[in-house]
Amino acid sequence: MRVLITGITGFAGSHLADYILANHSDVEVFGTIRWRSRRENICHIEEKIGLFEADLKDIVSLEKCLAEIKPDRIFHLGAQSYVPFSWNCPVETFTINSIGQINLFEAILSLKLSPKIQVAGSSEEYGFVYPDEVPMKETNPLRPLSPYAVSKVAQDLLGWQYFKSYGLRIVRTRGFNHTGPRRGEVFICSTFAKQIAEIEKGKRDPLIYVGNLEAKRDFTDVRDIAHAYWLCLEKGEEGEVYNIGTGKAYAMKEVLDILLSLSKVNVEIEVDPLRLRPSDVPILLSDCTKFVNLTGWKPKIPFRDSLQDLLNYWRERV
Repeated sequence: MRVLITGITGFAGSHLADYILANHSDVEVFGTIRWRSRRENICHIEEKIGLFEADLKDIVSLEKCLAEIKPDRIFHLGAQSYVPFSWNCPVETFTINSIGQINLFEAILSLKLSPKIQVAGSSEEYGFVYPDEVPMKETNPLRPLSPYAVSKVAQDLLGWQYFKSYGLRIVRTRGFNHTGPRRGEVFICSTFAKQIAEIEKGKRDPLIYVGNLEAKRDFTDVRDIAHAYWLCLEKGEEGEVYNIGTGKAYAMKEVLDILLSLSKVNVEIEVDPLRLRPSDVPILLSDCTKFVNLTGWKPKIPFRDSLQDLLNYWRERV
């Protein structure tokens, strides 16, 4: 079997490649990169995977890549995934995420390929929810509250449309927040962990900058998410959409408290206005009954362990 991961150099993509290599020795793993892609997340596996230069914004490069690989499965994880960036650059976000996915689909159609495809959506698609809609089920209305979330809704619905219109073998996922080692420093758990690691080494004053500490999120370890993504194409029904999460939400204040409990630093907390969003989602909490019943998947790594691994990751790098 030949598997293509778009966004293989990223957070989830690199962990998915790790999972496949460790658990499915009969699978050939390929990934798309750009000339400017940072490769630190995959440097330990570069000799075990095939890398092809391709850009989601360039359909010609996608066609060349797909024509050579002829993948049996595609995990489409490549995206602009940082929500705050999407307010500053909404067009770029929409171009990469939504138009880029159209380019991928059209390249597949033009080559008459028939891979099974995962479209990696996001819990941010749910956006504004009423109290009686928590936890979120796949049937919840989608009320996105950021340009990023709108772009992921577009990806989600394009996946449905291309399945119905052209028979592309698409399975959609709505992954809730995930964390763990290699998480980019701009994301909430990682930015807390990096600041703590810098304070431990005396590289910054004992002051941690935060955004909205009241927001609640459902966090899954990225290594559990990688397993779930594999099961998505192993057992997921084409045309369907599945939530992936733990069913437990933590306030950002709880996340910070856990990380501080894993350290011995005494710090002060200061709200940074630049870390506050124009509109924030108060809570994202998953109901994953549909996915669990289909696959038997359950997260194995406790949240505290994920944060410990993340903190240790930054301790090695600051």
